Amino acid sequence: MGRVGWFDDKTDLPIIDEQAHKLETFTETMADGMISKQELERQQASVVAVMKEVEAMLDDAQHSQVTRLLVELSAYNIMRLLNEFQTQRLQKAFGD
Repeated sequence: MGRVGWFDDKTDLPIIDEQAHKLETFTETMADGMISKQELERQQASVVAVMKEVEAMLDDAQHSQVTRLLVELSAYNIMRLLNEFQTQRLQKAFGD
């Protein structure tokens, strides 16, 4: 598999979520609209396995940068999710 970019060429926004939507495990989990504890645990195990694999390949400077990237990405995803919930709640309360 070739290198997949992290940004939309036109907007310069992250497109990591688009790659997540292509994961077979993600699409299977999302098919019924519910995320079970077991499905979440399976995804957590996958994340931990990949993190351990990548972490072992990094020198200290790279580790520091990747750690910052993961923290920033996690914060962004939480903020975006909460913003979407807030927007949906307002639309539901006051209509479109």
